Amino acid sequence: MDANNLVSARELARRNGLSFPNESPQYRQARDDLLAEEIELRRHIERVAEQRRALPLGGQVTKDYRFQGPDGEMTLKDLFADKPTLVIYNYMYGPQRERPCPMCTSMLSALDGEIPDIRQQVAFAVVARSPIERLLAFKKERGWHHLPLYSDMTDEFSRDYHAIGPDGSDDAAYNVFAIRDGRIHHFWNPEMGPATADPGQDPRGAPDFMPLWTVLDTTPEGRPPTWYPSLTYNTTR
Repeated sequence: MDANNLVSARELARRNGLSFPNESPQYRQARDDLLAEEIELRRHIERVAEQRRALPLGGQVTKDYRFQGPDGEMTLKDLFADKPTLVIYNYMYGPQRERPCPMCTSMLSALDGEIPDIRQQVAFAVVARSPIERLLAFKKERGWHHLPLYSDMTDEFSRDYHAIGPDGSDDAAYNVFAIRDGRIHHFWNPEMGPATADPGQDPRGAPDFMPLWTVLDTTPEGRPPTWYPSLTYNTTR
């Protein structure tokens, strides 16, 4: 994207020309000001994505990581199937947990229906430290149809790629790997956490993978500062 040839965001907002029934001039002015900022945000997101795509390959994977899937043992290379790129999400559902992480579960529930589309372009796997039987039982309970679940058989992958905290507890992780010339390389991890958080903000990554937050960010209330998803809700009200 050549920023030198772009029409200004404010001019694009002016050209937009949308209005809605009974809105006030004050609303329209404030909305156009916001629209200009949203256009700038879209452009910045694209600049960051372009910079991410241009990353050199990360460290070569030299360990023989093994995972247990529904059909038996798999290597990391097996998880690529016929794709040159593999996305792995580490699900916070280790054997020490009675129930899985509600935040992870919320995000994976949203992704379940997207998996057939995602896997047209890249390989995708969800890895957790619980036995595969436990993972598959929760998949059935949750009504997931497409998420490919695997057990980290030794915890070594989870430990090496930052899905285990210093105290041995589960942590969520998102890692992208690429095969080039027959060798597997790490490509990208969000690398954003408490050390990179701004005051008063969750230590979330960018992009934020939670569709829940994306929807709530468009509302007057925004993201509740102390509320997080639950595995179950009282549905009587």
